[in-house]
Parts: sequence; structure tokens; C-alpha cells
Amino acid sequence: MVGQVLDRYTLKEFAGPFFACLAGFTVMLLSSIVFELTDLIVARQMPFPTVLQLLIYKLPMILVLALPVAVLFGILLSLGRLAKDSELTVMRVTGRSFPRIALPLFLAAAVVSAATFYLNETVVPAANHKAENLYRQAVFRDAIPQLDANVFLQGPQGRTIYVGEVERAKRLLKHIMIFEQAEGAAGSPYPALLTAKRGTYAEGIWRLEDGVRLTFDADGYVREEVAFSVLEVTMAQGEEELLGEQKTTSEMTRKELADTIKLFQKSGANMDPFVVEYHLKLAIPLAALIWSFAAAPLAIPAARSGRFYGVVASIAVAFIYYVAMALCRSLGGNGVMPPVLAAWLPTLVFGILGLVLLARADHI
Repeated sequence: MVGQVLDRYTLKEFAGPFFACLAGFTVMLLSSIVFELTDLIVARQMPFPTVLQLLIYKLPMILVLALPVAVLFGILLSLGRLAKDSELTVMRVTGRSFPRIALPLFLAAAVVSAATFYLNETVVPAANHKAENLYRQAVFRDAIPQLDANVFLQGPQGRTIYVGEVERAKRLLKHIMIFEQAEGAAGSPYPALLTAKRGTYAEGIWRLEDGVRLTFDADGYVREEVAFSVLEVTMAQGEEELLGEQKTTSEMTRKELADTIKLFQKSGANMDPFVVEYHLKLAIPLAALIWSFAAAPLAIPAARSGRFYGVVASIAVAFIYYVAMALCRSLGGNGVMPPVLAAWLPTLVFGILGLVLLARADHI
């Protein structure tokens, strides 16, 4: 009974700074997006309803970034306050170890991690896709729609399209791959593959140059290989309709990414950047739980240094983690580091550090 009362009391202390940080960090990130849109608002006179729509669509992604920081902030300030007022000492007198005192906070962090994963997997991709389409419409309202490099498009007749480089001024495409689900060899589950070193696009026609068309047998081996100097492919879609299906990794679920990686790896394409993003979609939501292990023991020194220490420590931990994540993402995407290790390294390091600090917390 006493234990339940203490657990509820600890969670109540945590809730205040958690929601305060969540609101503050969310507003700050939304403000940064508004700042980025200033040029569009002024130069292209983007209407306020469109700006509001963009912010609403960006909100789920912002929450995915803000929730772990709010957990970190909430734990540091709540346990720091309890330690400063000697309430932590009183709890320990009842026979509770420090990890047991912090257990309700770890459970809260686990719930936040699960909610973040659900949000990141079900809401964020669709919201990001709508935001990007809305942004493209606003930017290219009076101009030619533009393809982007390193994105996937779902074309007509079951085609999946990847473009490595785009020279927009010339409407020139480079390193093109087109998987044709409907054009595979008879009896084979594998799609036909078109690759081309370059190509151009206009009015629904893609003119591919210096390429190869491959079909595969039932075991995945090349059955037929036909080289071509020029090949015209009819997309049967206007550019605006086709570009509406253009997706970056932030607009894809883990399942969509996994299917895309599996499909394109058959062609020998370098999918390291996409493997990194696939694993980050799980690693980033876990940050809330991982950070909680480090935040709890760090709250004890915070009691001696004051509330300001907790705020600074929260910012420092979040900054170091996100910088490390960005660095590892780049290293993994460029083949310097194995992509799976690159995605998980910051989370593993922080997790191990947190568990070591937690094991020593009763001796601090």
C-alpha cells in the first residue's frame, strides 16, 4: 500500500515537468518550421490555412522528437526535486533501492516509447507525405513540378521507380531503376528490371538511355539480359499525379521500407542509407526508455546543483544523442560503418552508460 502511494507520488512529480517540456519543445520546433516557411509566406503569399495545414501535418513528427526529450527533462527535474528536499532519502529509509524508486518512471518511459513507435509507424509517414505534397504544391504552383533524387515513386502498371540524381534545369535523370511487376518472366515471382545511366522526362514519357532490361527465373537468377541505347517508357500519368506518389524514407513505414529494400537489393543497388533509416524507425522511439536509465541517476547530482543543472543536463544529453545519431546516419549511409550498427550505436552506448550509472546509483 505504501509502495503504491510512493509510486503515484513519484509519477505525479514527473508529470508536471514532462508535459511542460513537451509543450515547450513542440512550440519551439513548430516555430522553427514557421521560420523556414517565411520565404514562402512572403514571396509566394502562402495563405494562412495552408501554413496551418503544414504545421498540423508536421506535428506528429515533432512529437516523435519531443517525447524522448520530455521524458529526460521530467525525470531529471522530478527526481532532482525529490533529492533536494530529502524526500528521496525518506523513500530509501523505507527499504527501497534507487532503481525501485525510479521504477514507475521507467515504466512511464516505456509507455512513451511504445506510443512514440506507434505514432512513428502509423501516423508520421502519412502525415509527412501529405505535408510534402502540400509543400510541393505551394512551391511549384506556378512552375514545373520537380522530381527529387533518392526517392521512390509508385508508377502505373505496378512500377516502382528509383532515381539516383536529378538535374532539374535540364530535366535530366541519372542512375534510374524501374521495377516492372507486371512484366516479369512467365512463372517467375520476380519483376523485370530496367536500369539506365540517364534519361529525360516530359509529358508522361521517360526516354531512357544506355541501359539494360533484365528478367529473372523462379530462383532469382537472370534469365534474359537485353541492352538498349534508347528506350521510351510511357508512364500514362501526368507529372503532378506521378509526383504525388513520390516518397522519401520519412514518408514510408518500416514495412514499406523493408519491402523496398528487399526489392532493390535484388538488383545489387546500394541500399545502406535505407537500411539505416529502417532501423532508426525503431531506435529513435526507444530513446525515451534508454534515456530514462541515464536520467534517473543523473538527477542526484542535480539536487546539489539546483534545477538549472537539470535543464542543462537535459539539453546536453539530447544534443549529444541527436548529433551522434546524425553522424552515425551519415557514416552508415555512406558505407563507412555497417548500416545496422550505425542506426543502433548511439542507443546502445546511451543504454549501457545508463545501466552502469543506475547500478551505481545507490552509492552516489
